[in-house]
Amino acid sequence: MITVSSLKHLRIPFSLFLMPVFFFALALTPNHNELRILWVFVTLHLFLYPSSNGYNSFFDKDEESIGGLKVPPKVTPDLYWLSMVFFGIAIGLGFLINWEYASMVLVYGLVSMAYSHPAIRIKKYPYGSWFIAGFFQGYFTFAMAYVGLSGLDWSTILKPHVLIPGMLTSLMLWGSYPLTQVYQHREDSKRGDQTLSLNLGIKGTFYFANFFFLLTGIAFVWYFIDRGQQDVIWIYLGAMLPILLYFFIWFSFIRTNPEKYASYSWTMGMNAVSALMLNAFFIYYFFENTQILQVFGY
Repeated sequence: MITVSSLKHLRIPFSLFLMPVFFFALALTPNHNELRILWVFVTLHLFLYPSSNGYNSFFDKDEESIGGLKVPPKVTPDLYWLSMVFFGIAIGLGFLINWEYASMVLVYGLVSMAYSHPAIRIKKYPYGSWFIAGFFQGYFTFAMAYVGLSGLDWSTILKPHVLIPGMLTSLMLWGSYPLTQVYQHREDSKRGDQTLSLNLGIKGTFYFANFFFLLTGIAFVWYFIDRGQQDVIWIYLGAMLPILLYFFIWFSFIRTNPEKYASYSWTMGMNAVSALMLNAFFIYYFFENTQILQVFGY
């Protein structure tokens, strides 16, 4: 029997925060196909990510707030099997495109399992978990989506037109990822998980994120200049402005009272603003690159 608790731990709405990577890959995909777009979106956001969320929740057994759940319900045994069923469905849907895409879904899922499984538990290594999470949720996910959307193979992921934008997405995540851990220091400490944010401290986490936000901004501006898309830079900077304003306002409060403002509510607010603006930007970038709007006279 599937419990309501397990359905909540899948945290399907939380997939919204990872959608910018999908839309960025969609914007750069050379050969669009409606069915491939549908299957990649469903595979990633309705099955693969929820499977990862549920699997990690099963082994973490958090009692305090986690991403997407302010008060997580008690974990029940069916969550493990539900997450595995979702994982199996994700792989099966991957085969509707090709075996290469399905195998990439498999690799992503296995790495996400290693993140929390007690036998490996990547999560307990501060810099290792930070690098692996940012790499696989960024570059690897971008490459996986690109391969699926285009119906291509593994060799595609090392080509510059995939590698460079993929690494840009990793830069984004390497900056924001430690911020998602600032309210979990007590819970992580109890489990013995030395997350990067816990090692850096609350203020140190913000300085670290600030550096990567700057680096990411410079890298994206360079990317658009290299593609001869200087006009896109202003749209990109406009999309980043609300994110940076939120970040610096939050940071100003953190400086006065770190323990009070390193909270679930502030973190989810940062995630929501980032997801809203980045999704909007990459959807615009999709229209800009594909020139779909011009077809309709815009």
